[in-house]
Amino acid sequence: MTSALDLYTRTAEKSAAEVIFAYSSSFGAASRLLGRRTVKPVRSIYALVRVADEIVDGVAAVAGLSLEQQHAALDGLEAQTLEAIDAGFSTNLVVHAFAATARRCGFGAELVVPFFASMRMDLEPRSLDVEEQRRYVYGSAEVVGLMCVRVFLTGVSRTAEERERIDAAACALGAAFQNVNFLRDVGDDADRLGRDYLPVEGLEPGPLDERRKRIWLDRIRADLATADAGIPLLPRDCRRGVALASSLFSALADRIAATPAEQLRSTRVR
Repeated sequence: MTSALDLYTRTAEKSAAEVIFAYSSSFGAASRLLGRRTVKPVRSIYALVRVADEIVDGVAAVAGLSLEQQHAALDGLEAQTLEAIDAGFSTNLVVHAFAATARRCGFGAELVVPFFASMRMDLEPRSLDVEEQRRYVYGSAEVVGLMCVRVFLTGVSRTAEERERIDAAACALGAAFQNVNFLRDVGDDADRLGRDYLPVEGLEPGPLDERRKRIWLDRIRADLATADAGIPLLPRDCRRGVALASSLFSALADRIAATPAEQLRSTRVR
C-alpha cells in the first residue's frame, strides 16, 4: 500500500522531471536511456541544479530581486536542501525530490555545500583565475557527476579501486560538460553577465581567440577520454545514458572547433 510520504515523493519526482524537460533537451534525451532504477533520482538532482542556476543566471534579477535578495534566495535554497536531507521532507517539491535521492543514495553536505559555494561565485561579475576556475568547476559540475555516481552505484557491488576510477571519470565528464558550455556561452557570459570562465595558465586575461579555444578543446577532449574509459565500469542500466551524454558533448566540441572563435561570441553552438 502506498504511504502518504511515498505519494508525495513520487509527485515531487514528477515535478523535478518537468523542470528538466523544460530546460534541457540534451539532458532530457540522455536521461531517457537511463534504467528505471536511476532515471528519477538523476532527474531530481538536475532539477535542483537548474533551480539554483536560475537564481544566479539572471532570472531572479529579472523578477526584481536585488543582489542582496539573490544571495538570500540562494542561501535559503541551500538551507532548505540541507534541512530536507536531514529531515526527509520539504515543502519545496524540487528540494524534496533531491533530498529523497540524497538520503537513499548516501550523499549530503560534502557534495551539496561545494555546489552552492560555486553558485555563489556567479552572483557578481568576475574573471576567474586558474585556481578559482578549478574550484568553480568542481563545485558546479564535478560534484553533480559524483551525485549521479552515488545513484548509479546504490545497491551495486564494486571494489574500492573501481569506485575511485568511476569517481574520477564522473569528475572528468562533469568538467568536460561545464567547459564545453563555457565555450558555447562565452559571448553571453562576457557581455550580459560580465563573467570570464576561461582563463589559460601563463596567458594574461583576454577574449577568446583561436589559441585559447584550442587549449580548452584539448583539455575537454582529454576529460571526455577519461570519462569514456570509466563507462564500462558502470552498471549496465546507466551506461547507455552516460555514453550518449558524452557523445553529445563530444559532438558539441567538434562543432566549436569548426566555429571561428570570434563567431562564438555571437553564436551559441547547438
